[in-house]
This record gives sequence, C-alpha cells and structure tokens, in this order.
Amino acid sequence: MIELLQQKIGIIMIIDDNNIDRYIGSRLIIKNNFANKLLQYDNAVNALHYLQDNQNNIDLLPNIIFLDIYMPMMSGFEFMEAFNTLPQFVKKYCKVFIISSTIDDSDISRVHVDPNIFGFLEKPITKEFLEKITTI
Repeated sequence: MIELLQQKIGIIMIIDDNNIDRYIGSRLIIKNNFANKLLQYDNAVNALHYLQDNQNNIDLLPNIIFLDIYMPMMSGFEFMEAFNTLPQFVKKYCKVFIISSTIDDSDISRVHVDPNIFGFLEKPITKEFLEKITTI
C-alpha cells in the first residue's frame, strides 16, 4: 500500500499546532537523517497554501506529510478536504499520515475512508515509525 523511497526521504512536512510535538518530530527526523529537507507548519492553512503554491513543482513537494487532526483555524480533516482537490499527481506523490494524541473511533473511521491518508499514528512520532515508512 505504501510506496515510498527505500532511502532518505526528500522532504517531510509536519503540520501540528503543538510546538512540543512538532519539536520532538523534527528533532527525530533531523537527528536520524530521515529527510533532505523538513518543512514545519503550526497550522494547516499555511501548509495548504504551500502545497497549492508549489503543486506544479515536484521538487518542492513533500514526500510525507504528518498531519495533526485537532488544530485551530483548520482541522486536519478540513485540510484533507482541500488536499483532495489538488491534482492527482500531488495526491499520489505526497503521502499523508495522521498524527494525534487522542484516538477516537470516529476519527479512525474517517481516516480509513479517505484514500489519500496512508496511516494513523499516535503522537509522538517515533524512530520506529519513521524507519517503517521509509523502508516499505
């Protein structure tokens, strides 16, 4: 199901309003050299604008997006509604993984319904999870 690079990932994007969770994920990615570039956003609106602005430049698109569900301004699910309107090659290239500290059955159901969400991870992002998705 997941077709990712079997080596270091080009670009990883973290979208999370929680500074601590974003810091933990970013430090893990940088320390373990999982990506050539790391993009961090504290809200989904700015992250969506980045994707829309760069949708025609594959070199600037993230290979993996870690997306929090519960954020002000725009939730992760609202982000996915907008993401799903982007061109097909963007949706195929950018693998979205939901990250959340609260696991609710209705959220898990929504994750499984969206074909552009590749997985669900309870926070924080772990080295084991990064190793798993970069070697599949």
